[in-house]
Amino acid sequence: MISRRTAIAAIAGLIGMAAPALAQKKKSPRFIRYDSNGDGKVDLDEAKKAASDVFDKLDVNKAGKLSFKELRGRLSHREFVAADTDKDGSLSKAEYLAVVEQRFKLADKDHDGALKSWEFHTRAGHHLSRLLD
Repeated sequence: MISRRTAIAAIAGLIGMAAPALAQKKKSPRFIRYDSNGDGKVDLDEAKKAASDVFDKLDVNKAGKLSFKELRGRLSHREFVAADTDKDGSLSKAEYLAVVEQRFKLADKDHDGALKSWEFHTRAGHHLSRLLD
């Protein structure tokens, strides 16, 4: 018969061996695209770069501003009105990036200034991803 202490030690050993494998879990292609320097996390600059590229892609008329319609559901009407700080009925790139920064901070659950893959799987992470894709 195996003792309780031996069983606990065996389980702890198995968990210890599995931890590196779990840490190496495959990252989503989306996360890899955001993580431009390949360090396994997305910092605010990387998020803003991805968001800036999205803004430029959505700004088909090159006006430097996005209407609510041009955002294609990335923000609710209430969020759009709140983000439109100059109240001109459109979002400049600076206003868009300010929303990205706000959502980034909400998604940064461990407050270390960088998002890991798991943080993108939170509700706040999903809201941020809508602005980066």
